[in-house]
Amino acid sequence: MAIEVTSGPWHVDEIERWLQETLIPVRLATSGIRGPLVQSLWYFFEDGALWCATQRESVVAQRVRRDSRVGWEISPDQPPYRGVRGQGTVEIVDDSRRAEEVLCKLIDRYGQSGTDLEAWLLGRVSTEIALRITDLTATSWDFSRRMADR
Repeated sequence: MAIEVTSGPWHVDEIERWLQETLIPVRLATSGIRGPLVQSLWYFFEDGALWCATQRESVVAQRVRRDSRVGWEISPDQPPYRGVRGQGTVEIVDDSRRAEEVLCKLIDRYGQSGTDLEAWLLGRVSTEIALRITDLTATSWDFSRRMADR
């Protein structure tokens, strides 16, 4: 599954490398009855999809059940400003084995293996689901050159 690049200086391979190497949580924008909401989630990029984990009854899970379309962004808050943002469609994977695999991969990716946080997260794994974000469109930006002397 390829990412559809809609604009920006980076080609799809640069975008995919950014998604694989960057440890900034994804900011996920979901629709709701009272309007949009932005939530930060750990993610990893695999086979053309962004993967996250959340509790089955979390706000983000409730929202994507009603409307599977999301906006997303992965970018740092400090200069030089660069990153990737886009849109996608969320598939809820409500399979306990897959949810645990995703959660364990996220715990390892974000350096939390062997911590109290890992124990707490895995203690709730029975109510965890995986979110698979596909149909990705992406826009990149990179102000590194113009901010090089800052």
